[in-house]
Order: sequence, then structure tokens, then C-alpha cells
Amino acid sequence: MSRILIIEDEEAIAILEKDYLELSGFEVDIAGRGGEGLDKAIQEDYDLIILDLMLPEINGFEICREIRQRKDLPIIMVSAKKDDIDKIRGLGLGADDYMTKPFSPSELVARVKAHLERFNRLTGLNSRKNDMIEIRGLKIDKTARRVWVNGEETPFTTKEFDLLTFLAENPNRVFKKDELFREIWGMDSVGDIATVTVHIKKIREKIEFNTSKPQYIETIWGVGYRFRI
Repeated sequence: MSRILIIEDEEAIAILEKDYLELSGFEVDIAGRGGEGLDKAIQEDYDLIILDLMLPEINGFEICREIRQRKDLPIIMVSAKKDDIDKIRGLGLGADDYMTKPFSPSELVARVKAHLERFNRLTGLNSRKNDMIEIRGLKIDKTARRVWVNGEETPFTTKEFDLLTFLAENPNRVFKKDELFREIWGMDSVGDIATVTVHIKKIREKIEFNTSKPQYIETIWGVGYRFRI
């Protein structure tokens, strides 16, 4: 049974989410304050975290950053704030999804299931035939989910690693942003295509010597992206 942590200070919302998730067969814990939520997320073993943005003590951005430095698991950020800048910031810090309140509890359950299924598939030891990808100083260990750039190991979030690996396994092919979104996130959601742009930017910052003249991930203007070999 998958364990889920809800970090949410609005008790009524947290209980409603918990009820729907438990009816779907998940084990669910709730933390009502930022500090409590961060402690639980770091000290206990969860398969996915639902993280509110506005919390007492520590906000969701800081919690997301701290979790990402220590653990690799799906994080769904939720907020009543509809500004694109908050969404982009949350995704840039390593959140896998961003939902704007109010939303249907059924939609939340669907997204939780989709993220868990995709995470489990992509992290499975037998999900890839080959273990390593090596291209011009870039080395990707698909089994251990580790990346080296010119011999130096570089940390990647779950979705950054999945996106980089997918592109590297399909070199010289141009992918549209919506194609990459469906492949890596597994969902169609209007407005979420910006997620791809944010993650490509983060990946380039980690693997490219000069992000303005990328040697690995090339932008095909008006179309999408291509991994060059």
C-alpha cells in the first residue's frame, strides 16, 4: 500500500483529500504545519507528498527545496494562488505537478495515481534494457538514476532525470513540448506545457557548458527540442 503525506493547514481540505485517497486504497498522514510536514517528509518513508504552498512556519517552496535535497519521490504542490510565477517557481524547485484550488478531489486522486504509476515504471530496475548512456562527457546511469558531467556527479530531480534520459535515448528526433509532457508527466492539462520549458532550463544549467549555445539539448524554435549526438 502506497503511503501519502498531505501537508495542508486547512483541516477541512486535508480531511477531504485524505478520505478520497483512503477510499482509493492509499495510507494517508496529515501534517497541519510546515515544520511538522518537513520533519515527517524527511524522517519517514512516503511514496508521494501533497504539499500546500501557504503554510505556517515554513512555506511550501522551502519544504519542496529541502525534500528534493534528500529524497526522490513525486511531489504535487497545491495552492489557491493562480499566478504563473508561483507555478513556475514550484516546478523549478522540483515539484512534479501544480494544482490550483479549488479542485476536484477525484482529479487529485487521478493525478496521484498517474504520478505513482509513472514513477514506479520509470524507476523500476527492469524498465530499461541498457544500464548506461554515454555521450560526449555526459554519462547517465539509468539503473542507479545518477548523472555525471565530465566526470563530476550532478544531482537531478525525478522529472529532470526522466526527461533527460528520454531525450538522450531518442537522439536527433524533434519532440514538441506537449509530446514531452505526455511522455514524462503522463497527463494532458492545458497550461502545464510550461513545465517542460522549466525542466529543460534546469537540465541545461546542469549539463551544458554554455546554456546560450547548448551542445546537448537544442531548441527548435516554434517546434520543440532535440537531443544532439
